[in-house]
Amino acid sequence: MSEWSIGAVFDAVAEAVPDRAMTVCGSRRSTFGESAQRARRFADFLAECGFGAHTPREKLNRWECGQDRIALLMRNDLYLETLIGCVQARVVPVNINYHYTPREIRELLSCIRPRGIVFHRSFGPVVAEAAPEGVELLISIEDGDDAAAPQGTVPLETAIALGSAERVVAPSPDDVIMLCTGGTTGRPKGVLWRQSDLYVSSLNGADHESAAPLRELAHATGQVWFAVSPLSHAAGIMTAFAGLLAGQTIVLYDDRESFDPRTALEVAQRERAALMTIVGDAYAGPLVRELHSGRYDLSSLFVIGTGGAATNAQHRRELLELLPNVMVVEGYGASETGGMAYGRSRRGAEVDTFDPGPGATAVSHDRSRFLEPGDGEIGWAARTGRVPLGYFDDREATERTFPEIDGQRMAIPGDRASVAADGSLRFLGRDSLVINTGGEKVFVEEVEEVLRAHPRIADALVVGRASARWGQEVVALVCPQPEAELTATALRRVCKLELAGFKVPKEFVFVTEIRRLGNGKPDYRWAAKRVSQEVEQA
Repeated sequence: MSEWSIGAVFDAVAEAVPDRAMTVCGSRRSTFGESAQRARRFADFLAECGFGAHTPREKLNRWECGQDRIALLMRNDLYLETLIGCVQARVVPVNINYHYTPREIRELLSCIRPRGIVFHRSFGPVVAEAAPEGVELLISIEDGDDAAAPQGTVPLETAIALGSAERVVAPSPDDVIMLCTGGTTGRPKGVLWRQSDLYVSSLNGADHESAAPLRELAHATGQVWFAVSPLSHAAGIMTAFAGLLAGQTIVLYDDRESFDPRTALEVAQRERAALMTIVGDAYAGPLVRELHSGRYDLSSLFVIGTGGAATNAQHRRELLELLPNVMVVEGYGASETGGMAYGRSRRGAEVDTFDPGPGATAVSHDRSRFLEPGDGEIGWAARTGRVPLGYFDDREATERTFPEIDGQRMAIPGDRASVAADGSLRFLGRDSLVINTGGEKVFVEEVEEVLRAHPRIADALVVGRASARWGQEVVALVCPQPEAELTATALRRVCKLELAGFKVPKEFVFVTEIRRLGNGKPDYRWAAKRVSQEVEQA
């Protein structure tokens, strides 16, 4: 065989290093061997319930799915094990953000049409309210909460006990995984990835003729990766599985409590983490402030990876100053592309552009050609090669986001980008967030970066607002540091030093908190509503 399913790769790794710690989350620790047995029993339980693949991939359109789907409304604990059990049963696991409201979850589940839902017990009331018709199987995981589970719910431990570790369901590289987009600016979509394509393009995998290279890699690794970012987010899943399928030990943040930088640093210190992954400023800012206490031994840490949301240059600089042996790796990617470009900064050698990975490129605004190095045009970030099949049950969006250019199928997720003379990529932000003011285009992340670099600002978001004069005007929501005094006049002066006049916010709205989604991404829908409320009140 040359192409591999994720379940088959995991089996080879677990066989090679069965006694190595696989996951750590709170007080729970499990080895590769223990988790492999539990995942296979869970897979058998699902198969006995009639779950699996029903229509071969070659008989389906790119936006169709011929496998049963199971929604994962879960915290980090047991997430990886459960997901592996699903793919080994040829069932499609679907990540659901538990920070959504019951209404949002109900709408998302209605689009996904899962046959089953796995949920932590504290989400029982949400499942009871949001589960659509057609859900046949509910499986609960204990998380210390005493919330009532819907009638007929099966505890995960019961399901595992009922399954057998002896029967093996033969997976296929054509089996799919569905990754829900973050929903930063609109309704989430389900991205369909062939498992083999996801493994090679986004999980540091390759096509292997045998399991020997997998076993050799597992024996050569064994570092500790600390995935601080939530697994309900596609970036968290990709990061954790990239390490897991190489035989690394994955430490997961115990997200029964909200993110606390002190707890995160204590875990990194205790577990001797070599790599830690976060989601942009929502994590970087608090970590920097906590690191200033200087009480942590992080000598084992050599990489901090950040992606999924922008990381301010000031936060990056402070991380490098506070942890001089660490390299900060900023990743660009999306559920529709996987990780496709990386910026690697060290103390005294910071970068603001990204080195493209395999297939990473940019295409012209009209999507008719690939941009060349030094081309002055601002086009679209794109990836060629092993990209997703499409969006589940959405032909129009599939053909728009995954078109063919020069005979190559590609992914164009909607971010604007340019190509520097040296071939590196500069990402300018999501097109849906570009503000057109008086004919000039403003990328909100550029303005946000200036504001977040201000020492008296804890966080900031920038959105557009309708304007009779300009069409749209730039408005900034600013959350000051505790007890900091800020004025619109002073902030306008700061922005004018760094930005062209048309990019300077016309108004500054001071708020006590900047809302972010559960995955750490900015909640621009909330920001737009907040700005609208200011207009109504005025």
